[in-house]
Amino acid sequence: MPKSNLKRFAPLILLVAVIAAYLGWTQLQAPDLPDGFAAANGRIEATEIDIAALTGGRIAEITASEGDFVRQGDVLVQMDVVQLNAQRRQAEAQLRRAEIGVQTATALVAQAEAQQRAAAASVDQAQAMADAAAQRYARSAQLRDSNTVSQQVLDDDLARDRQAKAGVASAEAQKAAAEAGISSAKAQVVDAEAAIEAAKASIDVISSAIDDATLTSPRDGRIQYLIAQEGEIVGSGGRILSLVDLGDVYMTVFLPTSQAGRVQAGAEVRLVMDAAPDLVIPATVSYVADVAQFTPKTVETADEREKLMFRVRARIEPELLTRYLEHVKTGLPGMAYIRLDPEAEWPDALADVVT
Repeated sequence: MPKSNLKRFAPLILLVAVIAAYLGWTQLQAPDLPDGFAAANGRIEATEIDIAALTGGRIAEITASEGDFVRQGDVLVQMDVVQLNAQRRQAEAQLRRAEIGVQTATALVAQAEAQQRAAAASVDQAQAMADAAAQRYARSAQLRDSNTVSQQVLDDDLARDRQAKAGVASAEAQKAAAEAGISSAKAQVVDAEAAIEAAKASIDVISSAIDDATLTSPRDGRIQYLIAQEGEIVGSGGRILSLVDLGDVYMTVFLPTSQAGRVQAGAEVRLVMDAAPDLVIPATVSYVADVAQFTPKTVETADEREKLMFRVRARIEPELLTRYLEHVKTGLPGMAYIRLDPEAEWPDALADVVT
């Protein structure tokens, strides 16, 4: 065809292409959708979870790659724990030392108690000797009054009496010292037992830090992208990779005021993906925004109020996701068909859903 003819028919060709595109778009949107239903396009989305280090350190190993499907509990990242292991061995040595300290202090308590019993016996013995010396001195004093004994005998008996009393005082002092030794030894036992508890607490803290250094998947999901690499040092709370939670998959669409006002939480939804137009996926409305997302600068007329668009979220049931979990991919575009009237019958094209 001559170039002049192409130029002449160019507007007509463009018009035909626009009409064909419009018809294709309308067919894709909602072909013959009856009253009581709304349709809007959107993309499959899921909750994103950041896998981050609880404490700072070096990344020893990343066991997952971008795009990998992982199960809850799978190990994703292993942080370096060389220093933590050394700290735990040190704390375990302190624990053994504290346990030996308890044994030593317990032996000291037993020794001090034996010394206290010996001191108590010494007090009894000294008291008996003091009583005998006192009685002898009393008799000598009576006999001295009748000149039966000499003054020297009386003086000797007096000295023995005083010596015996001093012996009682000395024995009582030894007994008091032994009792103080018991208290001191028991305090050492308490101190050693506290050292045991402190060492155990240190071991628990270090063991917990070692456990936290192994990062596992909190949900079934897919690795979206890596933020850090092996060998890098990250700070406390530093993100290492991003995980998409495939247990919470939904499509977000926007509806005008007239339709959004009729949508109720729990309403039935049918999702049709562009990549699989023959599959109809059941879902339910889990959220309807109470604030418009698109607002004109001024809202004065009914037509302008109709321009307000509200966000609606259609969530796929977790029970269905568990059966097709490994095939779920976020970002896929598609259509959401929402039943506004609970009594309306689904059209034949949307009646049969995957189970």
